[in-house]
Amino acid sequence: MTELKLQKVYKSFHTIRKLADYAILINQSWWKLLDFAELKRSSISFFDIEKHETAISRWSRARTRAAKVGKGLSKDVKARKLALLHWLEAIDPQHRYGHNLHFYYDKWLKSKSREPFFYWLDIGEGKEINLEKCPRAKLQQQCIKYLSPMGRLAYEVVVEDGRFLYKQSGEFLHTTKEGSRGKWIFVLSTSKNLYVGKKKKGSFQHSSFLAGGATSCAGRLVVEHGVLKAVWPHSGHYRPTEENFKEFISFLEENNVDLSNVKMAPVNDGVHSSEEDLTGNMSGLEDE
Repeated sequence: MTELKLQKVYKSFHTIRKLADYAILINQSWWKLLDFAELKRSSISFFDIEKHETAISRWSRARTRAAKVGKGLSKDVKARKLALLHWLEAIDPQHRYGHNLHFYYDKWLKSKSREPFFYWLDIGEGKEINLEKCPRAKLQQQCIKYLSPMGRLAYEVVVEDGRFLYKQSGEFLHTTKEGSRGKWIFVLSTSKNLYVGKKKKGSFQHSSFLAGGATSCAGRLVVEHGVLKAVWPHSGHYRPTEENFKEFISFLEENNVDLSNVKMAPVNDGVHSSEEDLTGNMSGLEDE
Protein backbone atom coordinates (compact mmCIF):
# COMPACT_ATOMS: atom_id res chain seq x y z
CA MET A 1 0.00 0.00 0.00
CA THR A 2 2.80 2.39 0.95
CA GLU A 3 4.65 1.59 -2.27
CA LEU A 4 1.49 2.29 -4.30
CA LYS A 5 1.07 5.69 -2.60
CA LEU A 6 4.69 6.56 -3.33
CA GLN A 7 4.19 5.70 -7.00
CA LYS A 8 1.11 7.94 -7.17
CA VAL A 9 2.97 10.80 -5.48
CA TYR A 10 5.90 10.36 -7.88
CA LYS A 11 3.60 10.31 -10.94
CA SER A 12 1.78 13.38 -9.66
CA PHE A 13 5.04 15.24 -9.11
CA HIS A 14 6.31 14.14 -12.53
CA THR A 15 3.12 15.41 -14.19
CA ILE A 16 3.34 18.77 -12.41
CA ARG A 17 6.99 19.10 -13.42
CA LYS A 18 6.15 18.37 -17.06
CA LEU A 19 3.33 20.91 -17.00
CA ALA A 20 5.70 23.48 -15.52
CA ASP A 21 8.21 22.78 -18.28
CA TYR A 22 5.50 23.19 -20.91
CA ALA A 23 4.44 26.47 -19.32
CA ILE A 24 8.00 27.77 -19.54
CA LEU A 25 8.29 26.71 -23.18
CA ILE A 26 4.97 28.34 -24.03
CA ASN A 27 6.03 31.51 -22.22
CA GLN A 28 9.27 31.67 -24.19
CA SER A 29 7.57 30.86 -27.50
CA TRP A 30 4.93 33.54 -27.01
CA TRP A 31 7.60 36.10 -26.16
CA LYS A 32 9.48 35.31 -29.36
CA LEU A 33 6.29 35.28 -31.43
CA LEU A 34 5.10 38.65 -30.10
CA ASP A 35 8.56 40.18 -30.49
CA PHE A 36 8.78 38.97 -34.09
CA ALA A 37 5.25 40.14 -34.93
CA GLU A 38 5.80 43.59 -33.42
CA LEU A 39 9.06 44.17 -35.27
CA LYS A 40 7.67 42.76 -38.52
CA ARG A 41 4.68 45.09 -38.21
CA SER A 42 7.03 48.07 -37.80
CA SER A 43 9.25 47.17 -40.76
CA ILE A 44 8.42 44.77 -43.61
CA SER A 45 4.68 44.11 -43.45
CA PHE A 46 3.74 47.73 -42.78
CA PHE A 47 5.00 48.86 -46.18
CA ASP A 48 3.27 45.90 -47.80
CA ILE A 49 -0.11 46.47 -46.16
CA GLU A 50 -0.60 50.20 -45.65
CA LYS A 51 -1.20 52.44 -48.63
CA HIS A 52 -0.85 55.73 -46.79
CA GLU A 53 1.11 56.29 -43.58
CA THR A 54 0.14 59.07 -41.20
CA ALA A 55 2.60 61.06 -39.09
CA ILE A 56 1.24 59.33 -35.98
CA SER A 57 1.88 55.85 -37.40
CA ARG A 58 5.41 56.84 -38.43
CA TRP A 59 6.18 57.94 -34.86
CA SER A 60 4.60 54.73 -33.55
CA ARG A 61 6.89 52.62 -35.73
CA ALA A 62 9.91 54.69 -34.72
CA ARG A 63 9.10 54.20 -31.03
CA THR A 64 8.83 50.44 -31.49
CA ARG A 65 12.32 50.26 -32.98
CA ALA A 66 13.95 52.76 -30.61
CA ALA A 67 12.49 50.95 -27.60
CA LYS A 68 14.33 47.80 -28.67
CA VAL A 69 17.79 49.36 -28.33
CA GLY A 70 16.98 51.89 -25.59
CA LYS A 71 15.44 49.51 -23.06
CA GLY A 72 17.11 50.02 -19.67
CA LEU A 73 18.47 53.53 -20.27
CA SER A 74 16.10 55.06 -17.72
CA LYS A 75 17.83 53.10 -14.95
CA ASP A 76 21.39 54.18 -15.81
CA VAL A 77 22.18 57.44 -17.60
CA LYS A 78 25.69 56.14 -18.41
CA ALA A 79 24.40 52.91 -19.94
CA ARG A 80 25.43 51.89 -23.45
CA LYS A 81 23.01 51.29 -26.29
CA LEU A 82 23.93 48.99 -29.15
CA ALA A 83 26.52 50.52 -31.47
CA LEU A 84 24.94 52.02 -34.59
CA LEU A 85 26.28 49.16 -36.70
CA HIS A 86 24.15 46.71 -34.73
CA TRP A 87 20.90 48.68 -34.52
CA LEU A 88 19.84 46.94 -37.71
CA GLU A 89 20.27 43.59 -35.98
CA ALA A 90 18.02 44.58 -33.08
CA ILE A 91 15.17 45.92 -35.19
CA ASP A 92 15.35 43.12 -37.76
CA PRO A 93 12.48 40.66 -37.07
CA GLN A 94 14.95 37.81 -37.71
CA HIS A 95 17.84 39.43 -35.77
CA ARG A 96 20.32 38.69 -38.52
CA TYR A 97 23.90 39.50 -37.52
CA GLY A 98 24.36 43.28 -37.70
CA HIS A 99 27.81 43.07 -39.28
CA ASN A 100 26.35 41.11 -42.21
CA LEU A 101 23.25 43.29 -42.54
CA HIS A 102 25.41 46.37 -42.90
CA PHE A 103 26.83 45.17 -46.24
CA TYR A 104 23.29 45.11 -47.63
CA TYR A 105 22.41 48.36 -45.89
CA ASP A 106 25.26 50.10 -47.71
CA LYS A 107 24.02 48.60 -50.99
CA TRP A 108 20.50 49.87 -50.24
CA LEU A 109 21.80 53.40 -49.53
CA LYS A 110 23.64 53.49 -52.85
CA SER A 111 20.59 52.19 -54.72
CA LYS A 112 18.57 55.27 -53.66
CA SER A 113 15.49 53.05 -53.46
CA ARG A 114 12.34 54.58 -51.99
CA GLU A 115 11.51 51.27 -50.30
CA PRO A 116 12.28 50.86 -46.56
CA PHE A 117 15.45 48.84 -46.01
CA PHE A 118 13.98 45.55 -44.72
CA TYR A 119 11.18 45.57 -47.28
CA TRP A 120 13.78 46.21 -50.01
CA LEU A 121 15.98 43.41 -48.66
CA ASP A 122 13.41 40.64 -48.26
CA ILE A 123 10.48 41.46 -50.54
CA GLY A 124 11.24 44.40 -52.81
CA GLU A 125 13.88 45.49 -55.30
CA GLY A 126 16.84 44.04 -53.37
CA LYS A 127 15.57 40.54 -52.69
CA GLU A 128 17.65 38.99 -55.50
CA ILE A 129 20.88 40.78 -54.58
CA ASN A 130 23.65 38.43 -53.44
CA LEU A 131 26.82 40.19 -52.27
CA GLU A 132 30.25 38.61 -52.57
CA LYS A 133 31.35 40.08 -49.21
CA CYS A 134 28.38 38.44 -47.53
CA PRO A 135 26.41 35.89 -49.57
CA ARG A 136 22.68 35.57 -48.93
CA ALA A 137 23.15 32.13 -47.43
CA LYS A 138 25.46 33.55 -44.77
CA LEU A 139 23.14 36.49 -44.11
CA GLN A 140 20.20 34.17 -43.50
CA GLN A 141 22.18 31.58 -41.56
CA GLN A 142 23.80 33.88 -39.01
CA CYS A 143 20.92 35.04 -36.83
CA ILE A 144 21.65 36.23 -33.31
CA LYS A 145 19.73 34.51 -30.54
CA TYR A 146 17.87 37.10 -28.45
CA LEU A 147 16.96 35.69 -25.04
CA SER A 148 13.51 36.12 -23.55
CA PRO A 149 13.22 37.29 -19.92
CA MET A 150 12.67 33.65 -18.95
CA GLY A 151 15.48 32.37 -21.18
CA ARG A 152 18.16 34.67 -19.76
CA LEU A 153 17.67 33.30 -16.23
CA ALA A 154 19.89 30.32 -17.12
CA TYR A 155 22.76 32.76 -17.80
CA GLU A 156 22.39 34.89 -14.68
CA VAL A 157 25.44 34.83 -12.42
CA VAL A 158 25.66 36.10 -8.85
CA VAL A 159 28.72 36.84 -6.73
CA GLU A 160 28.85 35.35 -3.25
CA ASP A 161 31.87 35.72 -1.00
CA GLY A 162 33.78 37.04 -4.00
CA ARG A 163 33.10 33.99 -6.19
CA PHE A 164 30.96 33.70 -9.32
CA LEU A 165 28.17 31.13 -9.44
CA TYR A 166 25.06 30.49 -11.49
CA LYS A 167 21.97 31.78 -9.70
CA GLN A 168 19.74 28.92 -10.81
CA SER A 169 21.99 25.91 -10.19
CA GLY A 170 24.36 27.27 -7.55
CA GLU A 171 27.32 25.84 -9.51
CA PHE A 172 30.55 27.82 -9.72
CA LEU A 173 31.20 29.50 -13.05
CA HIS A 174 34.14 27.87 -14.83
CA THR A 175 35.14 29.15 -18.28
CA THR A 176 38.42 27.26 -18.74
CA LYS A 177 37.09 23.75 -19.13
CA GLU A 178 39.49 21.15 -20.52
CA GLY A 179 39.66 21.32 -24.29
CA SER A 180 37.57 24.49 -24.40
CA ARG A 181 39.06 27.40 -26.35
CA GLY A 182 35.89 29.44 -26.58
CA LYS A 183 35.45 33.04 -25.52
CA TRP A 184 33.17 33.81 -22.60
CA ILE A 185 31.30 37.09 -22.62
CA PHE A 186 29.31 39.05 -20.05
CA VAL A 187 26.93 41.96 -19.73
CA LEU A 188 25.93 43.88 -16.63
CA SER A 189 22.35 45.11 -16.96
CA THR A 190 21.24 48.56 -15.84
CA SER A 191 19.53 46.76 -12.92
CA LYS A 192 22.95 45.37 -11.94
CA ASN A 193 22.16 41.80 -12.96
CA LEU A 194 25.16 39.93 -14.38
CA TYR A 195 24.82 37.51 -17.30
CA VAL A 196 27.61 35.28 -18.61
CA GLY A 197 27.76 32.84 -21.51
CA LYS A 198 29.98 31.33 -24.19
CA LYS A 199 30.21 33.39 -27.34
CA LYS A 200 29.22 31.79 -30.64
CA LYS A 201 30.06 33.94 -33.63
CA GLY A 202 27.02 34.70 -35.70
CA SER A 203 24.54 33.23 -33.21
CA PHE A 204 25.25 34.20 -29.58
CA GLN A 205 26.85 37.56 -28.79
CA HIS A 206 26.66 40.37 -26.24
CA SER A 207 23.34 41.55 -27.67
CA SER A 208 21.81 38.12 -26.95
CA PHE A 209 21.56 38.47 -23.17
CA LEU A 210 19.27 41.52 -22.98
CA ALA A 211 17.70 41.12 -26.43
CA GLY A 212 19.46 44.23 -27.71
CA GLY A 213 18.70 46.33 -24.61
CA ALA A 214 21.10 48.80 -22.98
CA THR A 215 23.90 47.64 -20.66
CA SER A 216 25.96 49.19 -17.88
CA CYS A 217 29.00 47.30 -19.17
CA ALA A 218 29.89 44.43 -21.49
CA GLY A 219 33.05 42.49 -22.20
CA ARG A 220 34.96 39.24 -21.81
CA LEU A 221 36.11 37.36 -18.75
CA VAL A 222 37.94 34.28 -17.56
CA VAL A 223 36.75 32.55 -14.39
CA GLU A 224 38.19 29.40 -12.82
CA HIS A 225 35.96 27.55 -10.37
CA GLY A 226 34.25 30.78 -9.42
CA VAL A 227 37.43 32.86 -9.13
CA LEU A 228 37.85 35.78 -11.54
CA LYS A 229 41.17 35.60 -13.41
CA ALA A 230 40.78 38.20 -16.15
CA VAL A 231 38.31 40.75 -17.48
CA TRP A 232 38.27 43.00 -20.55
CA PRO A 233 35.74 45.71 -21.50
CA HIS A 234 35.69 44.63 -25.14
CA SER A 235 32.41 44.47 -27.04
CA GLY A 236 31.83 45.40 -30.65
CA HIS A 237 28.09 45.47 -29.98
CA TYR A 238 28.17 47.93 -27.06
CA ARG A 239 31.62 49.61 -27.17
CA PRO A 240 31.85 50.29 -23.41
CA THR A 241 33.69 53.40 -22.25
CA GLU A 242 36.31 53.65 -19.53
CA GLU A 243 33.58 54.98 -17.26
CA ASN A 244 31.45 51.89 -17.95
CA PHE A 245 34.39 49.64 -17.07
CA LYS A 246 34.99 51.54 -13.83
CA GLU A 247 31.35 51.01 -12.95
CA PHE A 248 31.79 47.26 -13.49
CA ILE A 249 34.93 47.24 -11.33
CA SER A 250 32.96 49.03 -8.60
CA PHE A 251 30.28 46.33 -8.90
CA LEU A 252 32.95 43.65 -8.39
CA GLU A 253 34.47 45.45 -5.40
CA GLU A 254 31.05 45.88 -3.80
CA ASN A 255 30.66 42.10 -4.05
CA ASN A 256 34.05 41.44 -2.42
CA VAL A 257 35.82 40.16 -5.53
CA ASP A 258 39.59 40.08 -5.00
CA LEU A 259 41.06 42.05 -7.92
CA SER A 260 44.70 42.00 -6.79
CA ASN A 261 45.71 39.27 -9.27
CA VAL A 262 43.05 39.83 -11.94
CA LYS A 263 44.35 40.60 -15.43
CA MET A 264 42.69 43.61 -17.03
CA ALA A 265 43.02 45.53 -20.28
CA PRO A 266 42.10 49.17 -20.90
CA VAL A 267 39.22 50.26 -23.09
CA ASN A 268 40.42 50.16 -26.68
CA ASP A 269 38.29 51.57 -29.50
CA GLY A 270 40.44 49.74 -32.03
CA VAL A 271 39.54 46.42 -30.44
CA HIS A 272 35.84 47.35 -30.31
CA SER A 273 35.84 47.87 -34.05
CA SER A 274 36.50 44.17 -34.60
CA GLU A 275 34.91 42.10 -31.87
CA GLU A 276 35.96 38.90 -33.59
CA ASP A 277 39.68 39.75 -33.54
CA LEU A 278 40.40 39.71 -29.82
CA THR A 279 42.61 36.65 -29.84
CA GLY A 280 45.83 38.65 -29.76
CA ASN A 281 44.74 40.53 -26.67
CA MET A 282 43.71 37.33 -24.88
CA SER A 283 46.53 35.04 -25.99
CA GLY A 284 48.25 32.96 -23.39
CA LEU A 285 45.70 33.39 -20.64
CA GLU A 286 43.74 30.21 -21.26
CA ASP A 287 47.00 28.29 -21.42
CA GLU A 288 48.17 29.37 -17.97
